[in-house]
Amino acid sequence: MTVVHLIYFVISSEVEKSFYYFCSLDMDRNRKIDIMGIVNLTDDSYFAESRCVDVAAALKRVYLLLEEGADIIDIGACSTRPGSVPVGAEEEWRRLEPVLKAVREAFPHVRLSIDTYWASVVRNAYDLIGDFIVNDISAGEDDPDMLPTVAELGLTYVAMHKRGTSQNMHQMTDYQDVVAEVKSYFDDFSAKADSFGIKDWILDPGIGFAKTIEQNYELVRRLEELKAVGMSQGRSPRILVGVSRKSFIYKYLDISPEDSLPATQVLHLAALQRGADILRVHDVAEAGRTVSLYVNLW
Repeated sequence: MTVVHLIYFVISSEVEKSFYYFCSLDMDRNRKIDIMGIVNLTDDSYFAESRCVDVAAALKRVYLLLEEGADIIDIGACSTRPGSVPVGAEEEWRRLEPVLKAVREAFPHVRLSIDTYWASVVRNAYDLIGDFIVNDISAGEDDPDMLPTVAELGLTYVAMHKRGTSQNMHQMTDYQDVVAEVKSYFDDFSAKADSFGIKDWILDPGIGFAKTIEQNYELVRRLEELKAVGMSQGRSPRILVGVSRKSFIYKYLDISPEDSLPATQVLHLAALQRGADILRVHDVAEAGRTVSLYVNLW
């Protein structure tokens, strides 16, 4: 399987939905597009170059990502890939605390995001560094204190769609229409966010979480349908897409994560064309070039 085949697979769910459909979408090229660079404080994340096992390594990676043009730095201390084992809130905070302190001191103006589903981690981080983005793969479902805490602190919140846990999500892919069901999930979440008083939230469709390979591509193909979420509340959330070097790319192409950078950029371009506002990436410089080409071409 080649990248050319991948392009065709992404843009064509049926013969009549081919390149004409891809080019006919009319998304706002002038919208703000942010690149979120990934820093993993773990030793088991699937892409080795993102792993930082001490403060010095984390600072070095943050510096690199900022030099390459990252708008946001996303720091996570627990791998959430399918099959990973959770570490718990206390261990997560033990890993995060020294890195957050060092990063804030070294880069006082950088916009930080923390990848966590624990309300206690959010509160501890807020007390340490002040404002940041909460990036929660569970959309508040894994900790009942999360949404009240985010609302109380007035933080921007990323809500991601998934089913189950990292241990069993691969068994929970029975959708009638994955895009329609993800949209319905976020319609409900939008009302929930309003009820808690969360004013600024970002939608992440959860590509790679409790979806088959084909369902992941279907989410990319029809990403623009998620732009309708929140319309009844009078505002539509920004959309974050995280496809970087994920298994639905390298398994489909029969390559390794290390060889999947070109294919990742194909998916980034497709997501941008369908309305993605934030790209969560391992490779900031390459994603930045893809954004520049998108803005210039469409």
